[in-house]
Amino acid sequence: MGLKAVHFGGGNIGRGFVAEKLHLAGYEVVFVDVMDSIIEQLQKTKEYTVTEIGGEGEKVNKINNYRAINSKTHEADVIDEISTADLVTCAVGPNILKFIAPVIGKAIDKRTASKPIAVIACENAIGATDTLAGFIKDSKNTPQDRLSSINDRASFANSAIDRIVPGQDPDAGLNVKIESFYEWVVDKTPFAKEGHPEISAIKWVDDLNPYIERKLFTVNTGHAAAAYYGHARGKRTIHDALQDSEINKIVYDCLSETSHLIVKKHGISTEEQKAYVEKIVKRISNPYLEDVVERVGRAPLRKLSRKERFVGPASQLAESGDKIDALLGAIEQAFGFLDVKDDEESAELSKILKSTEAKEVVTKVCGLEESHPLFKQIVPIVEKVQKNIK
Repeated sequence: MGLKAVHFGGGNIGRGFVAEKLHLAGYEVVFVDVMDSIIEQLQKTKEYTVTEIGGEGEKVNKINNYRAINSKTHEADVIDEISTADLVTCAVGPNILKFIAPVIGKAIDKRTASKPIAVIACENAIGATDTLAGFIKDSKNTPQDRLSSINDRASFANSAIDRIVPGQDPDAGLNVKIESFYEWVVDKTPFAKEGHPEISAIKWVDDLNPYIERKLFTVNTGHAAAAYYGHARGKRTIHDALQDSEINKIVYDCLSETSHLIVKKHGISTEEQKAYVEKIVKRISNPYLEDVVERVGRAPLRKLSRKERFVGPASQLAESGDKIDALLGAIEQAFGFLDVKDDEESAELSKILKSTEAKEVVTKVCGLEESHPLFKQIVPIVEKVQKNIK
């Protein structure tokens, strides 16, 4: 019997990154989603393409050997698939993890295979697999008398993923256009006993934290800063934004501040981090990605939250009294990303700012307590944004 992976999330990251790399590693991929249209397309189409875009041109991979199940209507089938799979992955968004946990919990509890199933959440969030595991281990999803033996049935490993998926052509269907560069780093320590899955695209490490924070506080911070400043100045794409000398300098200033944290906290050399920053700015500047600023900036509530790309590094830097001027500027631009078409969070942020006192906004949106040194620096930013929208 061949290798089988069950992947939750039939979106662009799921099809164009995770499933692509699993397919190339010899896995049959079983897609799971609740979106009827995606599942129906996957069921009717036996092959799709992933076009990798880089400075050296384009490379097209054909993806096949997959199936698809709608978990909304065929939960029992999903449970059966997971109970006999080698691997479960997901790319559904951090806020959706609690919704996929019940079916995964039931399936893990049903497993009888001698080797535990590997569970790897592929989300843009720190400790996403830990978060998913927490929901799975909840008494609603796993019988409490089975918790002590759950590690005999499942191994949970955190990961850090990095790959830019630009806006897709309107008639692309299942085909995905994606940048050629990628990084998929996974904690190998949960697999010490039975060995980790053989997936050549994954870099297996003993300590994931430096990779997670370096990626989140460089790629995501720089990408989002360019998007929010670009949106405010009427730029169409990230490339257009970074062609603006002022925005370009601001992005570098943000990454100078986060680099200070990364070097100091994780022992990465200044030279290595500087080279990483240059590589990242070059990547996100790629004109062939056609990366629209509104797409990159969407979901501002999540991006302004406590452990995310702006407040995460700024809070740590503020605690040690380090410079955060550029990050505060980016936070202001993110708070100004309001009522953007097809972005529910930007509409919700607008409502919050119009109906809530500034201090409460900082607590609610940024997750900061009043005693934190960053709190008093963000309050006037929120007041300024509120004054401009009233």
